[in-house]
Amino acid sequence: MRETCVAQASIFENYSKHGFGTQLRALSNRLYQHPEILPMVADDLIDASVAKVGRTGLTVENIFRCMLLKQQLRLSYEQLAFHLSDSITYRTFARLSVTAMPSRFGLQSTIRSIKPETLEKVHETLSISWLKAGILSLEKLRIDSAFVAITFARPSESQLLNDGVRVLSRLLMKGKNITGVKIRFTDQRKVSMSLAFQIFNAKKARKEELYPKLLQIVKIVLKQVERELDAVEVGAFDSDKKRQWVSQVEQYRDLTMKAINQAERRVIQGKSVHSSEKVVSLLESHTDIIVKGFRDVQYGHKISLSSERSGFITYLCIEKGNPADFSLFMPVLDFHQSKQHRLPHSVVADGGYARQENVEKGRGLGDKRVVFYKPVGLSLHAMGVKLKTFTRLRHFRAGVEGNISELKRAFGAKKANWKGLAGFKAYVWSSVLSYNLMRLARLDSG
Repeated sequence: MRETCVAQASIFENYSKHGFGTQLRALSNRLYQHPEILPMVADDLIDASVAKVGRTGLTVENIFRCMLLKQQLRLSYEQLAFHLSDSITYRTFARLSVTAMPSRFGLQSTIRSIKPETLEKVHETLSISWLKAGILSLEKLRIDSAFVAITFARPSESQLLNDGVRVLSRLLMKGKNITGVKIRFTDQRKVSMSLAFQIFNAKKARKEELYPKLLQIVKIVLKQVERELDAVEVGAFDSDKKRQWVSQVEQYRDLTMKAINQAERRVIQGKSVHSSEKVVSLLESHTDIIVKGFRDVQYGHKISLSSERSGFITYLCIEKGNPADFSLFMPVLDFHQSKQHRLPHSVVADGGYARQENVEKGRGLGDKRVVFYKPVGLSLHAMGVKLKTFTRLRHFRAGVEGNISELKRAFGAKKANWKGLAGFKAYVWSSVLSYNLMRLARLDSG
């Protein structure tokens, strides 16, 4: 059974005299002051149905601290496992027992079990506590948006079609063991892979000859899938594993059908497909296409955030699609009013957020000053501020660029490496938590 924490400290605990060791000591002391966050994380890591016997493994506190350490050091799970076995400072911070030697697989399975909703709740709890203690200040607030990329190869129609054949065929192979129904199908993966490889390296004329052959192979696989789904529906006993298998097959079947439609429209018919209708990855189907300028196309998700005068991130939202910045202004203020029960005295944002209605709504809630850098179509009189105040708040706004840069560069939020939408959100939230906690530790350690 997994325990929440170990109350007894080890006699071998020791922190390095190095500056980073001092920061980790300060961070550890801060975590001791917030024992209320461990029960939140424990809900994701402790299975109540498991008998309270046997080895305890890593505690909830061990896992949470290892997650923070991983994001602060930007390490892989393999590298994290090595440093935890090698460094007395890192072991002390993670509060590992003398005999605990977590492996890469153990670290990955436990850290990835923490849900993004839990990390968001931890962030809100810490923010409210720090706000009451006077560590955070909402005298001035700056708002901006950023982009977090997703790790996968640049999409192409041929690769999407081949992925559909590969994933569906693999699920059909596992079907008999899961459902108990004998599944017969002709494996088309080798032919599909060969055609996709030829298309990738062929010139335009040759590609036009090969694409219909690849589409035909994919449609054959889809017919096999439909036949086997019908057989499983009739012959298999109802179970959780069977329902999960059917759900996965239907999910990838639908995505593959969208990839077929996309390839036929773009390649065969020569038509354009709107970004909202495109499939860029079967395995990361949640990915948004973000176009900046005319040529800069990025794959990932847009995030909206705010920071206060000390650089702490007080609000974060992972957006769906690519909404206009001006529509993201009021949700920030609504969050601070509903969750933290306080509103900033002054709010400043980029020119993309500039709208007269945002000024009126912000001041209507109780904000004294609502200012937009490079106010598009708004005068200082319309915003209700003098030039001196506008200049001061404009200079203050520039600090959010440094906050975003540090979040991406030093805490890994430039590109999310965890799979799936839940993994993406958990990765971003873990980066933000590590960023805020380490910023506080730096203030404590001087």
